[in-house]
Amino acid sequence: MMSTLFVLTLTGVAFTLLVLRLVVPGLPVKRFTRRLTPLDLGLTVVGVLGLILHCASMFFRPVVAAIPGSGGVISQINSMGTASMIWYTVPALLVLVGLRRQHWVALIFLAGSLLAVGITMYNGTALSTHLDTIFTAGVMIAATVFLLSAPPWHREPTPVIASN
Repeated sequence: MMSTLFVLTLTGVAFTLLVLRLVVPGLPVKRFTRRLTPLDLGLTVVGVLGLILHCASMFFRPVVAAIPGSGGVISQINSMGTASMIWYTVPALLVLVGLRRQHWVALIFLAGSLLAVGITMYNGTALSTHLDTIFTAGVMIAATVFLLSAPPWHREPTPVIASN
C-alpha cells in the first residue's frame, strides 16, 4: 500500500527540485528552457491534479471520499476497468500535451514513465514495482516543470545592442 511516507518523500523530492531552481544560478539552463503558455500551464496543472485524484482514489480512499459526490469517481477508478483506464489516461495525456514544448529527451522519459505507471497498474505487476513507477513519473514531472520550463509570465530580457 502507498504510505504517507511515500507521498512525503515524493513531495520532498519535488520541493527540493523547486528549491534548486530558485537558488542555483543558471537553472533552468537557458539552452533547454521553454516557456509554458498559460494553456500549457493549465493543462499540466489539471493533468497533475487528475493523476493525484487517481492515485488518491486507489490508495487514500477515505481522503477522497470526504469530497462530496466523489463516491462514483472512486468506484470507477477502483473498478480497474475501462473507466479507470480513462481516468488515468486523460490526465496523463493532459500532462504530456501541456509539456509538449519541453526538450524532446525529457518528453520521452516522461512519456515512458507515465506509460510504465499505466502498464504496471493494469497488468498485475507487483505493487512495489507499480509504486516505483509512480515515484519515477512524479520525479519526471517535477524535473520537467521545475528544471526545464519557464512560467508564462517569464519574459526574456531584451538584449542590449552594443553601439560602436
